[in-house]
Amino acid sequence: MKFLSLLLCAVLGAACGCLVARAQNAGGEPASITPDFAVDENTGVGSTYVPVDSWMYSALDRLHALGYVDTAYLGLRPWTRLGMSHMLERSAARIESDSGDNEARAIYSALMRELQPDIDRAAGPQRLHSELDSVYLIFRGIEGTPLRDSFHLGQSLVDDYARPYESGFNNYSGLSGRVEAGRFSFYFRGEIQHSPSAPGYSPALASYLADTLDLVPLVEDPVQDTIPEGPIAETNDARVMEATLSYHLLGHELSLGKSDHWLGPDRGAAMLWSNNAEDIYDFEIDRVEPLRVPLLSRLIGPVRYDFFVGSLKGHTYPNDPWVHMEKISFKPTRNLEFGFDRLTIWGGKGHEPVTLRTFLHSFFSFQNVTPAVKYSTKDPGARFGTFDFNYRLPFLRRWVTLYTDSLVHDDVSPVSAPRRSGVHPGLYLARFPGLEHFDLRVEGASTDTPSASIQSGQFLYWEDVQRQGPTNKGFLVGDWVGRQGKGGEAWLTYHLSPREELQFEYRRAKAAPAFIPGGTTQNDYAVEARKRVLGTLEIRARVQYEGWKAPIYMTGPQSDTNAELEITWLPHAPR
Repeated sequence: MKFLSLLLCAVLGAACGCLVARAQNAGGEPASITPDFAVDENTGVGSTYVPVDSWMYSALDRLHALGYVDTAYLGLRPWTRLGMSHMLERSAARIESDSGDNEARAIYSALMRELQPDIDRAAGPQRLHSELDSVYLIFRGIEGTPLRDSFHLGQSLVDDYARPYESGFNNYSGLSGRVEAGRFSFYFRGEIQHSPSAPGYSPALASYLADTLDLVPLVEDPVQDTIPEGPIAETNDARVMEATLSYHLLGHELSLGKSDHWLGPDRGAAMLWSNNAEDIYDFEIDRVEPLRVPLLSRLIGPVRYDFFVGSLKGHTYPNDPWVHMEKISFKPTRNLEFGFDRLTIWGGKGHEPVTLRTFLHSFFSFQNVTPAVKYSTKDPGARFGTFDFNYRLPFLRRWVTLYTDSLVHDDVSPVSAPRRSGVHPGLYLARFPGLEHFDLRVEGASTDTPSASIQSGQFLYWEDVQRQGPTNKGFLVGDWVGRQGKGGEAWLTYHLSPREELQFEYRRAKAAPAFIPGGTTQNDYAVEARKRVLGTLEIRARVQYEGWKAPIYMTGPQSDTNAELEITWLPHAPR
């Protein structure tokens, strides 16, 4: 079975490359990758990662959807500052020669102004450089009772690093900065966070979720981060958001610390790893520049890959497991990217030790094992696999991008087990005819798999031994749709400039009644505006109204309203 699954994945990848190449020829574009695409930028200079909530990702994503930056691997983020600049440099000639695409030229110019100091430093003498990137304040007021339970009933605020929030006044004060010296680089972002106290779940509800759905009895583990049982105390914490020390070696960044990961092409969520939870401390080896493999890249194109290993916090069943992730992404043509991930949670107090032996066993085990092995010291761990792709459609290369992310548990890949897989597909319309400043993105999500034997949320994002699944400090590191849920999200954006926008957003999420008795429903409506003032000051305002139902928690329809104001000082921002 293992061999057949791996063979199927390989055949699919080759078939995708061949089919897309034919489609490109049909669309009148060259199927081969041009030499500028294959450039391997081994500058020998280190560079810090850009946090995944930066405006530069949406700008580069849009530039890619408009037909440029072909070396952007959307399924492997974050990117380094120099990595971003290399993507732009490889597309510079095409963008500058295309005088009819004013929107693309404006995005390119804004990004290059932001990254030009990094390009200049990499080309000149390597001296110690330090810089304060930002100082910011976020004020958040919430009226009503929000949801804050990604593992069960849902979240009102998603993809926000699991910042604490409750009804009332919440605020976060932070700063970020970086230091670079030759091959070494260091990035830091920290916050002081406050949120009010809250009633939380009743003992009866907490007991039901723990005992019946998670199979982690409260009598054995009375405090569980995945269940917000009340009363919840006021939060006043200082949190390290990111702190990463890196060394650049042969096109790789070798990093140690706390850093972002976003492992999928979707905007709303990544099924394996996103910023929905607090970042973990890990060791990472990331191929930050495309690698061309002699002969093999004629078929699969340049590749990128990533690996990290670290500890998950907030687990009590078992306590303190570890996690490792491997991903490889391919670019067989300039318009197609696809990738495979594998994430394994293993170890934990009272189950098996975290040692080199158990790590290697979990790393190289690909087959199902018996319950006797699962509950022994030979357990290979909870294993999750993903497959994702993004594709600029034929005849609409500069208009429409199709993409999807998918997740499976206990199988090598979603490709070999589609009926047991969760999916998160999307479609991105990068411009409207005659309305070049608008774009539209629509995504769906489902972890309620077609397989009828999977019920009670005990499959995707859950495992018989690692019962608190891929969570960190109580929050899913993956998709906000959660366990056995369905949903979708849409964004209509008017771009005032590459750094400024007005956006309307809708999100819907439903947990199946087969998971939560009575099910749950969330409908979120939001409007957000982002504006630069005086060049170095950015103001972001957001208002979100949510209507939700969760009969197991509160009877009848409920609602909450979230209003946010973020003020950021960017002392070195280009004017």
